[in-house]
Amino acid sequence: MTGSGPSTPRDGAYGGLERVPTGIAGLDAILGGGLFRGGVYIVQGTPGAGKTILGNQACYTHAGAHPENRALYVTLLAESHARMLGHIAPLGFFDAGLIPDRITYLSAFRSLQDEGLTGLLTLLRRETGARDASLVVLDGLVAAEETARSALEFKTFIHELQTQAAATGATVLLLTSASAGAAMVAAEHTMVDGLIELSSRLSGRRAERDLEVRKFRGSGFLRGRHAFRITDDGVVVYPRTEARLRVPSRRDHVDGPKVTTGSPALDAMLGGGLPSHSTTMLAGPAGIGKTTLGLQFLGADPDEPGLMYGFYESEAALRVKARALALPIAGMMEAGQVAVLWQPATEGLIDEVCADLLDTIRNRRVRRVFLDGLDAMRRLAEDQDRIVRIFAALTAELRALGVTGMYTTETDLHGLASDLPMSGTALRGASSIAENIVLLRFVELRSSLHRVISVIKARDSRIDPRLRGFDIREGGLAIEDGPERAEAILAELRHARRGRE
Repeated sequence: MTGSGPSTPRDGAYGGLERVPTGIAGLDAILGGGLFRGGVYIVQGTPGAGKTILGNQACYTHAGAHPENRALYVTLLAESHARMLGHIAPLGFFDAGLIPDRITYLSAFRSLQDEGLTGLLTLLRRETGARDASLVVLDGLVAAEETARSALEFKTFIHELQTQAAATGATVLLLTSASAGAAMVAAEHTMVDGLIELSSRLSGRRAERDLEVRKFRGSGFLRGRHAFRITDDGVVVYPRTEARLRVPSRRDHVDGPKVTTGSPALDAMLGGGLPSHSTTMLAGPAGIGKTTLGLQFLGADPDEPGLMYGFYESEAALRVKARALALPIAGMMEAGQVAVLWQPATEGLIDEVCADLLDTIRNRRVRRVFLDGLDAMRRLAEDQDRIVRIFAALTAELRALGVTGMYTTETDLHGLASDLPMSGTALRGASSIAENIVLLRFVELRSSLHRVISVIKARDSRIDPRLRGFDIREGGLAIEDGPERAEAILAELRHARRGRE
């Protein structure tokens, strides 16, 4: 996602659409590979939105990517350079060794004050050439706008800046906190090659940061609002999952041998196991055994690297559970064959979860994934209308990567009644995110709770839909080979209901 490779040495011509990566994680993916050499781009946002950090981060990643790259950071009305460097020094991208030979800081406020926009243009042209800068950041465009005596003069300034950028081949970022409604700003928006807007807003009591590319000449880009964070490493952008994965990265893998769940009885109910590279939803109430079954699935084949992504139980808690039940996954976790990622179900970004999940799968060449907690993941999304699209895109990408996946979702804690066979479940929309559905339920009979399991569907498989009783024992879910006990429980339940009527 970072994509900050070396840029080709400059030849002074713009028009070949040579990419210049920003080095901002996720932003280059949104832009289709980065900015264009010799282009002029506005980065706009309210105070505190992250413009200065983004501009500095672009300079350091650009200068550090190739020995010939140079960056020039020019300020107008902004904090002092010493104070700015003090603020960015703790961030991961900062490298004091790049200053001043590869990155130069320069104040142009006096030139703007004494000589106006003409003087500012002269300074930028002179310093860009003298420093051989391939990336120029002008921080405080609003000061230049306020200096202009008319909209025409400011428009002329932007035009001359574009001419300079095309002549030198330097990519220019203009940072501004100007309002999108101002007349002169509207004029500059029509002239530049791209407009990136940063915003910080409240969603309920939670603060959210968004990035939107409102304009980008020369190629397609991912439209809409994308979440971002300012971390210890700098700005990290998370492209909308459903936009980035609108088409899977590879052709689907739908053939191959059946995949064991870790339970021979459940494999038989599924027609021989899970279809290869498919996604399975485990639906059931709290405490029914969904997590245990997922851990069985991850530990079923020591030759297939696994990943557990959970929202409810930490890695330490899962290790305790696995050891207590004598599950094979306990040893695989110790040996590093199964990785565990934990996202507390408190506050987070759903697109960050998807990005972390897919990055780990690709880096570790994972073949089995267990995502414990679709409900918690769903609550991370501010816009609930996105949920089905996100899960559908994620499912398609897992299939393309050759991964067999398993999700859990929670249903209501209702007892099973013979005339309401799906009592306590709500599985609308499941078909778009899961090719297989396994339902686990409690049956309340007299003073006891019995557990039953059934297969609702499995892709291209002849399933046995009859219910089976099961218990949780050492080794995981002990599922009965036949439906006899489940049928006896249902018959007694039916008789008891009729007696009450």
